[in-house]
Parts: sequence; structure tokens; C-alpha cells
Amino acid sequence: MADKIRKSELEWRMILSAEQFRVMRSHGTERAFGGRYWDHHADGLYLCAGCGQPLFSSQAKFDSGTGWPSFTEPLTDVAVETSTDRKWFIVRVEVHCATCEAHLGHLFDDGPTPGGMRYCINSASLDFSATEE
Repeated sequence: MADKIRKSELEWRMILSAEQFRVMRSHGTERAFGGRYWDHHADGLYLCAGCGQPLFSSQAKFDSGTGWPSFTEPLTDVAVETSTDRKWFIVRVEVHCATCEAHLGHLFDDGPTPGGMRYCINSASLDFSATEE
């Protein structure tokens, strides 16, 4: 695992769009069915839009019906980290990039078997790198 990437708020604002900053640095959520990757089906890797860290494989992506990109597992055990999110009077598991600590989305236990996990990720937090043929 690479060292953590740390930037000031101003540095993040300079490299992220306003929507990416709102989601990734201010722990926002994009509108369901509105992000560019919720219905994306190409083969490749989904990367952190902030630092380029590979996060999820298209092989782990599935249609959860929620309107956000959903994955059964991260690319590696060290690609993402989780923490407890107690906003909105409920307890959820927040998912963030292990390298730059950007907010990605949330983890739920209502995914498909065998693992049963659903990494519900904001498109604004992702870039995509297609698999070369």
C-alpha cells in the first residue's frame, strides 16, 4: 500500500470538480440514477477520482437497483477502508479510499450471495480505466 496522500482543502478544490469535492471531501451523496457509472457496463477498473488508486473491478459490479454503482467487494483488501457514520440518526458503515481518505459511499449487508455485501459508491468518487483488448 502506498503512503497516504494528504492535501489542503484548497488543493483538493483545485483538482476536483465542485460535485466531486462535495461528495469526496464533504461526505455528500449524489442523486440516485444521476451519476455517470450507475448503469455502466464496460470491463475495467474503477479508480479513486481524487488520487487514481484502483478501488473496484467491473467483475465485482452488479445492478443493485439503487441507482448507484454497487460492488460486491473491493479490488484488494487494502484498497478501501471503513468507518462508522452516525449522521442522520442512523449508524452506517462509510467507505473511503485507503490512500487519500476520500468519501466513496457506504457498505451494506444486503448484497448478493455468497458474500452478501453491497459497496454502494458515488459515481462522483470514481474514474474508470477500461481493460485493453
